Amino acid sequence: MKVAAIVGARPQFVKAGPVSQAFAAAGHREILIHTGQHYDANMSQVFFSELGLPEPAVNLEVGSGPQGWQTGLMLMRLEEVFQAEQPDWVLVYGDTNSTLAGSLAACKLRLPLAHVEAGLRSFNRAMPEEHNRVLADHCADLLLCPTPTAVANLEHEGVVQGVHLVGDPMYDAVLQFAALARQRSTLAGELQLTSGGYAFATIHRPYNTDDPVQLQRLLKALSALDLPVVFPVHPRTRGALERWNVGTLERSNVRLLEPLGYLDTLALLQDAAILLTDSGGMQKEAFWLGVPCVTLRPETEWVETVAAGWNRLAWTDEAAILAAVRKPWPTEPPPQVFGQPGASTRIVKLMEEAAGGR
Repeated sequence: MKVAAIVGARPQFVKAGPVSQAFAAAGHREILIHTGQHYDANMSQVFFSELGLPEPAVNLEVGSGPQGWQTGLMLMRLEEVFQAEQPDWVLVYGDTNSTLAGSLAACKLRLPLAHVEAGLRSFNRAMPEEHNRVLADHCADLLLCPTPTAVANLEHEGVVQGVHLVGDPMYDAVLQFAALARQRSTLAGELQLTSGGYAFATIHRPYNTDDPVQLQRLLKALSALDLPVVFPVHPRTRGALERWNVGTLERSNVRLLEPLGYLDTLALLQDAAILLTDSGGMQKEAFWLGVPCVTLRPETEWVETVAAGWNRLAWTDEAAILAAVRKPWPTEPPPQVFGQPGASTRIVKLMEEAAGGR
């Protein structure tokens, strides 16, 4: 079986790691195609080396740009690769522009399409990611869902064929790398951090970075925390800080860092007292690691983490963010709402069965 797998952004590299291992173990040929959506070494190459991912067979080198331009260029270049390779499957992950471009290219060439993380919905159509995930699902032949909620979302939209509950390959990655991250990462020592004695923060979504008033609110909330705050700064956020000349982060409790690799991120996250983030993937990672999370968004597609009490939504109000952090958190371990480990193997087996053993 020949599979063309599309990746382009940090969360997709993490999900692709254990799935690529499962393809190799089953003796299948995977053509890893990097769109170049994330191209900075700290946002891309370090993940391939740390996760043991094979070097991409193709790098489209699209880079950053306006949404339509970026997606259109990916679509054109992916179509050329698919026509040359004629894969048995195209595999896409998540909800980025790379996901959308890969889905459209496969659909137009009538190539079988599998979507990992199918069925997720934030129900916020102001998010580009929401459009990407909905369109990918309605193009896909095999919809690989992480949770029962995702399956129910698809059923509500009339999508019932090819839908499978498989769990989350990112969970496989956390289980595989959490202990290794602690062994290899030296960053906590270099920053003189103590376990449970700091907050971890990430901010990167456009509706948080492209509005100076909103960005200022979030930064004020970080600066008002009673803990040191470790804040790896996404390139988009770094540009916004410079563009808006925001000075709130000069307070000594907030430590600005360059983007981190997967192992450093995982090591710092599992020893943090709390996570404040607008990242979808990090909400789940915190949940699996038993780290409380405040999501800096008006909604989340990972509603199970909120229902379990380990995740709270707090967005535009500084006081609400601080209240969410300080309110008591659960004392029992998080429930296992994302299924059992082994999602990566289940994904490969379902693709094998649907392909008829090709």
